[in-house]
Amino acid sequence: MSLDSATRPIMAPSEKRHSTYSMTPSDAPTAVSSDSITAEIRPIVDGLERLKNPRLTDQRVFLNEEKTTNLQKLALGAKLERALDRRMSSQDAVMRPRKPSVVVTEKEKA
Repeated sequence: MSLDSATRPIMAPSEKRHSTYSMTPSDAPTAVSSDSITAEIRPIVDGLERLKNPRLTDQRVFLNEEKTTNLQKLALGAKLERALDRRMSSQDAVMRPRKPSVVVTEKEKA
């Protein structure tokens, strides 16, 4: 037990943060200010705003349930066809009788 932990209560916060690898104190602040967070998020928000186009939003199609299920069935059929096209049917396994792996001699039988 170190001298520092004996002088302060168990759950009291320490003044410096220790690295788990080097055990040397780090003077870097652990809390990030809200100004730096806002500065990081602002360009992302601006980029997303530029992506919004009201003319494209008006062109969106909302399918009813029947058309949605039909499109899902077509997509599933296309995936199945692609998978079957990739299958190498000429390389299917052929089951042949196996030879015994251990040869039993006449002396061992007796």
